[in-house]
Amino acid sequence: MTTRVWDYLPEYAEERDDIHDAVESVFGSGQLVLGASVRGFEQEFADYHGVDHCVGVDNGTNAIKLGLQALGIGPGDEVITVSNTAAPTVLAIDSVGATPVFVDVREEDFLMDTSQVAAAVTERTRCLLPVHLYGQCVDLPALEAVAAEHGLAILEDCAQAHGARQNGKLAGTTGAAAAFSFYPTKVLGAYGDGGATITSDEAVAGNLRRLRYYGMEKVYYVVETPGHNSRLDEVQAEILRRKLRRLDAYTEGRRAVARRYEAALGDTDLVLPKTVPGNEHVYYVYVVRHPERDRIIEQLKAYGIELNISYPWPVHTMSGFRHLGCSAGDLPVTESLAGEIFSLPMYPSLSEEVQDEVISALREVLARL
Repeated sequence: MTTRVWDYLPEYAEERDDIHDAVESVFGSGQLVLGASVRGFEQEFADYHGVDHCVGVDNGTNAIKLGLQALGIGPGDEVITVSNTAAPTVLAIDSVGATPVFVDVREEDFLMDTSQVAAAVTERTRCLLPVHLYGQCVDLPALEAVAAEHGLAILEDCAQAHGARQNGKLAGTTGAAAAFSFYPTKVLGAYGDGGATITSDEAVAGNLRRLRYYGMEKVYYVVETPGHNSRLDEVQAEILRRKLRRLDAYTEGRRAVARRYEAALGDTDLVLPKTVPGNEHVYYVYVVRHPERDRIIEQLKAYGIELNISYPWPVHTMSGFRHLGCSAGDLPVTESLAGEIFSLPMYPSLSEEVQDEVISALREVLARL
């Protein structure tokens, strides 16, 4: 039997009846697109965050893209973000015609180095896009100060940070808007693709609703402004409604797994995740660091353990972003991390037995290096 970084089947076995009931309730509702389930999830997700609006979309990439467009970001504008992220963060910026501008990350926690942001601001900068990577928040007060000084919007990428908090405040509730992914692996994951953008700005919410539905709002078949077909699926919305009620339990389950890793691996030469003071980490992934990363991953395959790297190739080094003009060495911390980081199995239904097998195998491999 192979142990992987993520597996939804144990959770599905526990929640099967509720998931099937969710699907049946939609199929029997008489409305399969933008119905009661989408409206209900949008209201409940907004209420969970204490914001006024949530607009469900078809995936996390479009949650960022439409968020940028709703904020008026487009061709000629610059958006400051990081390269140590999943490519969709940057693809969304590129897709609206804006230019991604990268700052490096901090070596101790892999998050955006906010001390570099002010120097990256130019007359074309319109937006700061922090990525709350791996399950904890970027230093938002520092970003707020830069944004206030230069009149910039903040769009939070919360794809990996459902339920995370900083100084008691939920991720996604600081900026002008925040984008979430509900890809199945996420802390709050659907059984397929899904996403949402939240905001308390009425105008931004209105823009989002039009953008996700061809540009229509008041009259069907009348496009008020060019938009997209980017609707959250009704079935996925109903599943997410059920799972949202368990979100806090999911995050506590992830923290329990993280505590066991820390207790069992703290005396090794692995660099374990560090939670920033004031942050409440939700451990979307449990990312560790070691200079012999590739050897470790290869040797663990003999134990039936397949691990993941998030992320092995910094976005600014990818051929698809060659047009940005970045060079090797531009982001030294990001580039160094890419050769050393890897993820251990992490999901709330990960059994202690399986976790112990991973810990034992990992300790044996480390001892042989």
